[in-house]
Amino acid sequence: MDETTLFWALALAMAVGTAAALARPLLRAGRTFEVAPDLQIYRDQLAEVERDLARGLIPPDEAARLKTEVSRRLLEADRAAQAAAPAPQARRLLLPAACIGLALAGSFFAYDRLGAPGYPDLPLKLRFAMSEDLRQTRPTQAEAVANLPPATPAPADPAFLDLMEKLRAAMKDRPGDVRGQELLAQNEMLLGNFAAAEAAQRALIAAKGDAATGADYAALAEILIRQVNGYVSPEAEAILVQSLQRAPMNEAARFYSGLLFAQIGRPDQTFRLWRPLLEQGSPDAPWAPVIRAEIPGIAAAAGVDYTPPDAAPGPSAEDIAAAQDMSPEDRQQMIRGMVDQLSDRLATQGGTATEWARLISSLGVLGELDRAEAIWAEAQNRFADRPEDLATVTEAARQTGLIQ
Repeated sequence: MDETTLFWALALAMAVGTAAALARPLLRAGRTFEVAPDLQIYRDQLAEVERDLARGLIPPDEAARLKTEVSRRLLEADRAAQAAAPAPQARRLLLPAACIGLALAGSFFAYDRLGAPGYPDLPLKLRFAMSEDLRQTRPTQAEAVANLPPATPAPADPAFLDLMEKLRAAMKDRPGDVRGQELLAQNEMLLGNFAAAEAAQRALIAAKGDAATGADYAALAEILIRQVNGYVSPEAEAILVQSLQRAPMNEAARFYSGLLFAQIGRPDQTFRLWRPLLEQGSPDAPWAPVIRAEIPGIAAAAGVDYTPPDAAPGPSAEDIAAAQDMSPEDRQQMIRGMVDQLSDRLATQGGTATEWARLISSLGVLGELDRAEAIWAEAQNRFADRPEDLATVTEAARQTGLIQ
């Protein structure tokens, strides 16, 4: 007997047992009925005859005759009651029996449509083992590339292609030119020449040596991942590990690491990496829309009840530019209202470095430099261990005139 047949046999046995347990009290109730009034009268008469005989009020032969007559009437009344009882009792049992049958049939139907007959139990330990097995046996970068459909090169401006040829030639002569290799890697990836982009990025890392940053390694991993349409291969994973070892808070590396975990069945780890990116990372990052769209499903798969925060960026440069057409009083009131709203939210809920920078810039527009300086001081403490975010708010403070 295979596993599916065994499952259905056990399920059927349990269903029959449940139905029997539910039906038993109903059947017992169906066999009982109220004692008819005349039956009770005859029983009382028999008891009265016994009492009179015991007290000597009637002779034994008279008592025997009376008991025989009353017993005969009692039996006739009992037969009449038994004949009348089955029909109404059967009708009374019909509805409960139908409900039991409907519940059992509905359960089998729902499981057949929504369940997974024959699917084994998946405790966490087994799920983690399955995830690790998938991680160890997934295709390599070369295998994934070999399985890609033929690509059609995107059209490009001839002048740009001419410049690329010159850049390639220059890098052959100057492989240690860090800036040149960086430009070459970026533009080769734009053209869809991922193998050339990978070679240029590896040359850049080699040229930098120990000075190569986490962002450099994250850029290399991104080239490999984009080459295979978002698949994170073992080679890309190894590069992401190197990136995070150098810059644990690098947003690109954290995003792609979360993507890897989603691909190998570990949504819990994906959620752990993506939630801070959504709540504290840059809202303008290219992966921000992906995270916002996918994280509800990731959270549900991880067993987490999570509602993404509303995007409330505060006054943007466009908002402030649009306010130039207002009267000075209205413009000041509009900007101040948005600034206060953003300030309150950052104070109570926190926010991204971009939002802190925007608050500093907006306060500078309002001329509230003391308040902007206080926000700048708080931002330095908040982002002290996150150099990339600190650079964002530092630039806003510089543009506002708080620092030179």
